[in-house]
Amino acid sequence: MDRFHEKPNGFVGEVNINVTDLARSIDFYTNVIGLNILNQSERQAVLTADGQTALVTLEQPHSVLPKQGRTAGLYHFAILLPERKDLAVFLRHLLQTGQRFGAADHYVSEAIYIDDPDGNGIEIYRDRPSSEWTWNDGFVDMATVQLDGDSLLAESDEEFTGLPGGTIIGHIHLHVSNISEAENFYIKGLGFQVVSHYPQAIFTSTGGYHHHIALNTWQGVGAPRPAQNSVGLNWYTLVFPSEEAREEAVARLKGIGAAVTDYVTEDPSGNQIHLIV
Repeated sequence: MDRFHEKPNGFVGEVNINVTDLARSIDFYTNVIGLNILNQSERQAVLTADGQTALVTLEQPHSVLPKQGRTAGLYHFAILLPERKDLAVFLRHLLQTGQRFGAADHYVSEAIYIDDPDGNGIEIYRDRPSSEWTWNDGFVDMATVQLDGDSLLAESDEEFTGLPGGTIIGHIHLHVSNISEAENFYIKGLGFQVVSHYPQAIFTSTGGYHHHIALNTWQGVGAPRPAQNSVGLNWYTLVFPSEEAREEAVARLKGIGAAVTDYVTEDPSGNQIHLIV
């Protein structure tokens, strides 16, 4: 696997989401997705693939509200598997368990899409080697075409025993209310680069990745923030390669008028980000 999720790059480390029924969600994320419980309390479960690193934290707030439509917030978070055979094993598992899912080939990656019981979007994918990606004038060639499921399944006939230890959060894709405001925040503030355009969407990254953070207005320009305590994203972490890099980002964010308190900020659409090293 190419090294786009380690120094000197910035990348998404963990996502924290609200759910309406913690027990139901734990069952889904462990038995369907294949993560393991790192630790658990009455209203929270921290999930891991390697037994050490938190990838997804589930929260069931008091007075939790169901997922709202036409708001800013989470479109999906994306779980990156180490190898193509891992995605093959996962695909066969979904077919055997009868789960509903979508699938696509994006040129740079092969992806499976599934919603959790509350409608939080999840992508599980594998990257093609970056040597096979096509770049033109600083933009990577991505599309959405049909996944060759037969070719993928032929990659492995292993039984599914959960996601492999090398599994990480590959990227996050967010609904925002205004693309130009979001671009100002993520590019001028956080220091990402735009690497692809799509209708009403941009894809941004560091270090030449196809995208660490994608942003779209598919819920409508001016989409409002979701209500507090509603199903969806609470926050995600952005991992910086050094304390110096984090401080530079904080200075840039303050320079464009964004508030940063205890290394927590939020984009103009209310998506909260924890800036960590």
